[in-house]
Amino acid sequence: MLFMGKLMPINTLGTPAKLTVVTTLSLILASCGTNARLACNASNSSGGTCICGSGPAACPISPGPEFLYATTIGGQILAFSIDQNNNGALTAIGSVPGPTTLSPGLTAVSNQFLYASDTHNSQIDGFSISQTTGALTALAGSPFSTGTLSVPGALAAPPGDLGSPASSLLYAADSATVDTFTINAAGAPTALSGSPFLPEVGFSIVVDPSGRFLYASDDDPPGGIFAFTTDSTGALTAVLNSPFTIPGQTVADSLPIGIADNGSYVYAALSQANQIAAFSIVNGTGALSLVPGSPFSAGTAPTAVVMAGNFLYATNSSDGTISGYSINSTNGVLTPLSGSPFAIAGFSFATDYLGQHLYVAGLTGIQAFSVDFTSGALTPVFGSPFPAIGPTLLTFVQIPPP
Repeated sequence: MLFMGKLMPINTLGTPAKLTVVTTLSLILASCGTNARLACNASNSSGGTCICGSGPAACPISPGPEFLYATTIGGQILAFSIDQNNNGALTAIGSVPGPTTLSPGLTAVSNQFLYASDTHNSQIDGFSISQTTGALTALAGSPFSTGTLSVPGALAAPPGDLGSPASSLLYAADSATVDTFTINAAGAPTALSGSPFLPEVGFSIVVDPSGRFLYASDDDPPGGIFAFTTDSTGALTAVLNSPFTIPGQTVADSLPIGIADNGSYVYAALSQANQIAAFSIVNGTGALSLVPGSPFSAGTAPTAVVMAGNFLYATNSSDGTISGYSINSTNGVLTPLSGSPFAIAGFSFATDYLGQHLYVAGLTGIQAFSVDFTSGALTPVFGSPFPAIGPTLLTFVQIPPP
């Protein structure tokens, strides 16, 4: 069941009010994933797509325009262009009215449409994305009703360039269910036959980079991760033995909040337990196997997680830091980075597709950092933080190259 509390004043990162608000803001960060596919232009490319690895050289590309979008406390959606020739600096494009209440979900579908959930009004706001400028335009018929008694929260979608009908899907965490929508050529969502699916699903959802699996937090203490397969229509079927539990949880409310998935491993922030749970994905099945040593220690009240290359970062909402980890590519084990936790305060994350830059929404605007692909160290981008009033959730869009 989604948190329906009111936004409280926040002055210091250690206050209970701050923790409440940040937890609300961080219900879904899967939509801010960095694991989409990019078109290769390497001379020895087979002409299809490739999955980018630990650095820019791992996947030579001719990228299209890149944009960052943010929901705000004030009911606006902000748009920024990203200048990779200027180390990932942001330039404001403009803003459009969004949900009037704090939105817990923001994601893009097929790199063409942007959606923000409006929990309190049982609807989803939809926008078209200019493929050249990144400007947003409200879709005809928006906002779209999700039905009586519906409380749409976290949003997730398959990578936008899978080239199949399944890539034109939108998933929304609802009250103990997941709503599934097909998106037509005009961007209008239509509930899939059989939707909503899956009783007893919690706050967060994430779609695997392959588009074949969906993972969701289990809001039944002590918590765990639900795993589902998706068929060609987008319908969901529970994986055998789902949900997958997290051992050693003694805190009644140590439920997974933010979830990240890179196609090999799934990580979840356990806010009340101050830990990060880690699972490996069993090839071909979507089943989850606990990573050795999981769960791993984090800062105080981690709420959001994101992967950039071979590194994982988690916001610690109560102590105003970010924990950074290297990911062992063989077994998924997390090792704290040198200097972690970093004195960076924020609510939510986004990265570009190559994981070269990390963007953090916080009280000072949107902070931008370059990611060192060897050490995982974060270096502020010149001009950061970039002006933004009350940013909450972030999501990244890269227009496919011609």
